[in-house]
Amino acid sequence: MARPAPRRQRPALPDGVGLSRHVEAFLEMLVAERGAARNTLAAYQADLDDFAGFAAARGVAVHAADAESLRGWVRQLAGAGYAARTQARRLSAIRQFHRFLAREGVRADDPTELLESPRLPASLPKALSEAEVETLIAAAAALPSRRGPVAAAAAELLYCSGLRASELIALPAGALRAEEGLVAVRGKGGKERLVPISARARELALAARTDAAERAGAKGARWLFPSRAASGHLTRQSLALLLKEAALTAGIDPARVSPHVLRHSFASHLLGRGADLRSLQVLLGHADIATTQIYTKVLEARLKALVEAHHPLAQ
Repeated sequence: MARPAPRRQRPALPDGVGLSRHVEAFLEMLVAERGAARNTLAAYQADLDDFAGFAAARGVAVHAADAESLRGWVRQLAGAGYAARTQARRLSAIRQFHRFLAREGVRADDPTELLESPRLPASLPKALSEAEVETLIAAAAALPSRRGPVAAAAAELLYCSGLRASELIALPAGALRAEEGLVAVRGKGGKERLVPISARARELALAARTDAAERAGAKGARWLFPSRAASGHLTRQSLALLLKEAALTAGIDPARVSPHVLRHSFASHLLGRGADLRSLQVLLGHADIATTQIYTKVLEARLKALVEAHHPLAQ
């Protein structure tokens, strides 16, 4: 007699009390379709719980709110002193929830289509100069003991590829394509992309892995940056500490150095040397060009200098 097929396990959700079935279904979709991490789920649940509480106080179910209720919630966030960027992030969670409801036929409309996002302040990414990055990488290589090879490889790869910290530490051992000068990256939502890297970055990464693999044991064998951590690979905290230590050695304020700063430096320096936003979007792994447009200030400065240098009336 054939054995019955095993029941499909439900994705693990954050601990919580009183999740509505619609919110729970939405969170399960994030896990099943987008591969959302536990921290991401917790953030979405917190935002939805906050809105659900606001709606319930007005006698409205979380899945049945209208545009006016949503506007009232956004006004409450602003009145509570939340920054525009935090308001926009929370509203994004609510937008995605209502798009899910409309897609599933729970409701016929999407009230978030009528909402305006909070106006975000224009701000430039905090980037290091090209000279500072070179000094930082050299200082990383000079760190004592076995920290030097890992720090130098990580700093070089972050800067020459624009990887996120989470992408770098989770690179598998086979991520570096032999003879191609490319690294295969699995980004947000499980989407894969190929990013060009320098020959020096590839050599540093391979050398660092060879040095660390034996000490990491079998668990670390599958990672490009193996370690003795429970995950088997370098942790975000260890990566950040290595960069801070390299910054101190280089004479750079450690508060100015992080994996994210090196990602911003990669983008800013590329644009400053003539790259276009669409290419940068692909390299950074942004799903929407609007996310990449934070760097338009860099483009504006370059175009202004171009006009001032070459236009006949600029003098």
